[in-house]
Amino acid sequence: MIKINLLPVRASKKKETAVQQITIFCVSLLLVAVVVMCLYLVKRVQVASAQDDIATANTRIMELKKKIGKLEEIKTLKEQVKKKLDVLVQLRKNKTGPAERLAILSDITPEQLWLTGYTENGNDIKLSGIAYTEELIATFMRRLEASAAYTGVELVVSEQLDSGGIKLKKFELTCRLKAPAAPQPDAAPKK
Repeated sequence: MIKINLLPVRASKKKETAVQQITIFCVSLLLVAVVVMCLYLVKRVQVASAQDDIATANTRIMELKKKIGKLEEIKTLKEQVKKKLDVLVQLRKNKTGPAERLAILSDITPEQLWLTGYTENGNDIKLSGIAYTEELIATFMRRLEASAAYTGVELVVSEQLDSGGIKLKKFELTCRLKAPAAPQPDAAPKK
């Protein structure tokens, strides 16, 4: 007896292969979607981490700017204090300087010579006075030149003055202040 297969074998095989291909395609598409999603999530985590790092860095920058601002403020305060200290040093120098110069002037002034005027303009000094003789004026000028505070002594005017029947010599001198000696640096100790 002869058997006839009424079902088409080729059509069923085609159907089977088509189902297999669709299944493989869907599984591979799903696999690709999972891989892409995983990569997306990894990149998203990396971006979030980078944003956190940026935010941390920005807060650190702000803190450092505050510290820099404080340092600048401290520098300006330091400069102001230095200026004030310089002014104080100058004031102390000016406080003791004229007193020392006048003490030296008092010590070197000979007997029978009187100073009637003292004008100090920066380093220039003008002295005026009265003496009995010109020798006293010359002695005063030599002592003034030899002193530690004055230099460049010059006689400007010397004229005779009659005061109550006594003949006196009226004089005017100019001189300059000696520059203070610069402090010497300490020598290194010898070995």
